[in-house]
Amino acid sequence: MAQNKLVAMILAGGRGTRLEGLTKKVAKPAVAFGGKYRIIDFPLSNCANSGIDIVGVLTQYEPVLLNSYVAQSQRWGLDVQGSGVFVLPPSEKIEGFGLYKGTADAITQNIDFVDLHDPEYVLILSGDHIYKMNYDKLLDTHIQNEADATIAVIEVPMKEASRFGIMNTDSDYRIEEFEEKPAQPKSNLASMGIYIFTWKTLRKYLLEDDKSDTSSHDFGHDIIPKYLADGKRLYAHPFRGYWKDVGTVNSLWESNMDLIDHADDLDLSDSSWRIYSEDSGSPAQVIGSHATVCSAYIDKGAIIEGNIEHSVVSTDVVVNRGASVKNSVLLPGAVIGDNVQLDYVIVAENVKIAERTKLAGTADAILLIDKNVSK
Repeated sequence: MAQNKLVAMILAGGRGTRLEGLTKKVAKPAVAFGGKYRIIDFPLSNCANSGIDIVGVLTQYEPVLLNSYVAQSQRWGLDVQGSGVFVLPPSEKIEGFGLYKGTADAITQNIDFVDLHDPEYVLILSGDHIYKMNYDKLLDTHIQNEADATIAVIEVPMKEASRFGIMNTDSDYRIEEFEEKPAQPKSNLASMGIYIFTWKTLRKYLLEDDKSDTSSHDFGHDIIPKYLADGKRLYAHPFRGYWKDVGTVNSLWESNMDLIDHADDLDLSDSSWRIYSEDSGSPAQVIGSHATVCSAYIDKGAIIEGNIEHSVVSTDVVVNRGASVKNSVLLPGAVIGDNVQLDYVIVAENVKIAERTKLAGTADAILLIDKNVSK
C-alpha cells in the first residue's frame, strides 16, 4: 500500500455503557480481552499488518488509559519515519465538555488532520470489534469498482438481520438500499461499521452535513443515505472471517469463549497476521501441583493453583488452591481466593474475590464482578 494513499481513522470514543462496570473508568476500546490484549489492539494490528502508515485514534470518554496506550506506536510497528498512531480528542465543546456529536462529526472535527496527510482514501473503523482483516483487499474492491464508498459486510443469520444495519445490493454488490435494523430484512448483509471513502468526495459531504441542524452527524443515519440519494457509487465488500462486536458483557464473554470453542476462527497465535499488544513482562505461567486445567485459554503470566474449566485466564491473574473457575473470564490482575466457586462470570481487572465466595451467572446472563468481594 503506497504511503499516504490511505489514512485510517479509528472511532474509539464511545461511552460503552452496555459494558457496565468495565467502562466506568476505562474507555471501551481499552477493555482487556483474550488474556493479554485490549480491544483496540485488533484494529490497530490490522492497520499495521495491512501496511497502513497513518492511523488516527479518535478518543472521547475516559480517555486517559486509552490515550497513553495507543500513543505507544512502536507496539504496532508504526513508529518508523513518516508513520504513527495519533491520538485525536474532540476539538469542539458541548456544554463545557469536548465531545463528538456523532461518528461523522468525529471525522469532520479532524478534517485538518486528514488534509495534512493528503490521502486519496480514508478508512473509517470502529475501536470495539474483534476480528482480523486485510484492509488492502477492501481498498482493492473500492478501486476496482471506482466506488465513492465501500462498506465491509458480513452475512448474518436471516433471523438476526433485524438487529443490524442491512445493505441491499444487486448481483455485483452495488448497494441499492441501506436499512437500519429493518423489521422485515430483505438481505442478510450486515454492515460491519468499516468504510472506505474517496476523501475528496467525503470531505464535501462532511462539510455539508456539519451545516445541517437536523442531522445526527452519523455515517449510518446521515452520510450513507445521502450518498445513496445522490446516486453515488456505493459497494459492499463481503467479509468471510471471524468478527464480533463486543459492546455488551455477554458478547465480550462470548468472544473470549470463542478462543476456546472456535480457536481456528480466532487464532491469536497466527504468526502470519499477528495481533500486537502491550508486553507487560509477566513471568512464566505457573500451574501448581494441586491445579487442574481443562479446555481453557490461559495467558503465560497467570498463576494457577485451583481448578480451571472452559475459561479464559489473563495475565497476572492468581487462582488460589481449591478455587473452581468454570465458563468464566478473569481479566488481568484478578485474584481468586481459596475455595472460591465461579461459573459464568467475568471478573474485572485487579478485582479480588475473598475465599469461599460463590458467584454464578448463566450463559444468557453473564455475571460481571467489577468490585472486590469480601467475606
